[in-house]
Amino acid sequence: MEIDIPEVKAEVEAAFATYEAALVGNDVPTLEALFRDDPLTLRYGGGENLYGMDAIRAFRRARSPQGLARTLERTLITTYGRDFAVANTLFRRDGAPGRIGRQSQTWVRFPDGWKVVAAHVSVIDEA
Repeated sequence: MEIDIPEVKAEVEAAFATYEAALVGNDVPTLEALFRDDPLTLRYGGGENLYGMDAIRAFRRARSPQGLARTLERTLITTYGRDFAVANTLFRRDGAPGRIGRQSQTWVRFPDGWKVVAAHVSVIDEA
């Protein structure tokens, strides 16, 4: 298996950048389009466990658009072959000094493009 094929990695990096722009801009339709529309898709958030796209969609549509701006650090995207990737990043929000967020995403290439099939977000105190 080839790891980090340059053109595949560039595709996932672009999808990840699209996700980040949609997240901080509260572009819910784009966020929804980037997750696999499937009952098996999951997202563990800071205060919620969302099983299936219907639960993820309901969360996104109800979320406040305030306080979404953040700064990313140590983003690491790794591709495995041509159809699987993981993305991990740390993030900080101005409104949460002394706390650092962690985000991981599992991306899979489907016929309609790269989709997140599993995501995890958590926040911890900085050491």
